[in-house]
Amino acid sequence: MKILWTDDEIDLLRPYLIFLEEKGYEVLTANNGQDAIDLCRENNFDIIFLDENMPGLSGLQTLSQIKEINSGIPVVMITKNEEENIMDMAIGSKIADYLIKPVNPNQILLTLKKHIHKKEIITEQTTTNYRSEFNQIGMQINDCVTYADWTVLYKKLLYWELELDASNNEMKELLQMQKVEANSAFTKFIKKRYTSWFEDPDSKPMMSPDFFKKKVFPLIDNGEKVFVVVIDNFRYDQWMAIKELLNEYYIFTEEESYYSILPTATQYARNAIFSGLMPLQIQQMYPNLWVDEEAEEGKNMHEEALMQTQLDRFRKKYTFSYHKINDSQSGEKLIEKIPTLINNTFNVCVLNFIDMLSHAKTESKMMRELVQDESAYRSLTLSWFKHSSTLDLFRVLSENKIKVILTTDHGTIKVDNPIKVVGDKGTNVNLRYKVGKNLGYNKKEVFEIAQAAKVGLPNPNLSSVYIFASNDDFFAYPNNYNHYVSYYKNTFQHGGISLEEMIIPCVVMEPKES
Repeated sequence: MKILWTDDEIDLLRPYLIFLEEKGYEVLTANNGQDAIDLCRENNFDIIFLDENMPGLSGLQTLSQIKEINSGIPVVMITKNEEENIMDMAIGSKIADYLIKPVNPNQILLTLKKHIHKKEIITEQTTTNYRSEFNQIGMQINDCVTYADWTVLYKKLLYWELELDASNNEMKELLQMQKVEANSAFTKFIKKRYTSWFEDPDSKPMMSPDFFKKKVFPLIDNGEKVFVVVIDNFRYDQWMAIKELLNEYYIFTEEESYYSILPTATQYARNAIFSGLMPLQIQQMYPNLWVDEEAEEGKNMHEEALMQTQLDRFRKKYTFSYHKINDSQSGEKLIEKIPTLINNTFNVCVLNFIDMLSHAKTESKMMRELVQDESAYRSLTLSWFKHSSTLDLFRVLSENKIKVILTTDHGTIKVDNPIKVVGDKGTNVNLRYKVGKNLGYNKKEVFEIAQAAKVGLPNPNLSSVYIFASNDDFFAYPNNYNHYVSYYKNTFQHGGISLEEMIIPCVVMEPKES
């Protein structure tokens, strides 16, 4: 590690330099700003200690020129001057840290650990912490017996995934194995319990049709102004990735999750959210608002009308607006309308970017390269959220003192393992679930629902069966099998059973005071 220490009284600092050299650091010195700048042009330093008050070029002037040479190098300002304006200028010039004279060796050592050894220290500590929890997580997977247990476990797995991500840790492979193990056990749980949730409603978790009734209407009835944001295809880990950006504007009064219904697909889960009904109930009660699988019409074209049916059934005299955002331009138009929309009882917008991202990952070679794994998927989500009109929307809502409820219809999972299935021309195209009357498949590889009405699903034909893929499986047809598999392998899909698809975020956000 190479250090540059610049101070016009550098000879008085000899004990510090000896201390650092004994710790294994290479230390170069300069007694004025110009010499420091020249050394920076000739060397690659890991960190620079820079005196603020020097004759000739001041510390701040030297800092500015060093940043032009290498903007990423951490510079620690050392000063006798504690005046606020000096500190503000130094921080505004992007110093990494500052120390007040007289400094002691331990302060120097702590600064080095903070700025040039931080990553390896975090990696080492994260590895140690995860190892200590590894066996506990394994036992927790085996001990999950309720839907609440699975929610707790999933959030713990995500916590460690993000922790190991941040430290670029070799333990990520071990965690991935635990996620696979957890999803296998979760699939067994869903196969065993899913049907019973509809036989005994008191035994089931909050699910898609319950969202407005349990999360939105109580706030409105309490006199709150509410804006509901539904991000299509939005996983809990993606929420955790963008959370810090919203911290500036909101307090998260509730940060919970609930379960998407099966199939975990827009046609079913999102229509269930807006209608407050299971898909079979929509088909029976509002046949003009339900679109069958084989129909060419868009499957989510009636969300505003479905929302109104839910209000009518609950005899709610609320006024509301509905908006679907497919690009930044439509997002900007929505932001312009906020001052008039706040007169409504509540407002709803659906953001479609994540869904488009998952489809683009399938269809675009460039996106396949960009989104190689879960970490890249989160990173791209974060970049979109930060640089699109979406963050501005949340900021403006906060400025207008509007409470926001953020949720999604379902998540998505990266698929890797093809399962052969045979279907006729009437079979749907989704890779994670199939519904049809002449399906051929291995019953051991799928979750089969032969009596769709028992789980609130419509039956296209009397002999139709629903089958669901789980873990990282996806359905592939025997015809042109190799091409089909290579095209869809390692893409993000939804519709089936996994922790990622079924356990979805529901966050209530209170605007912070300005």
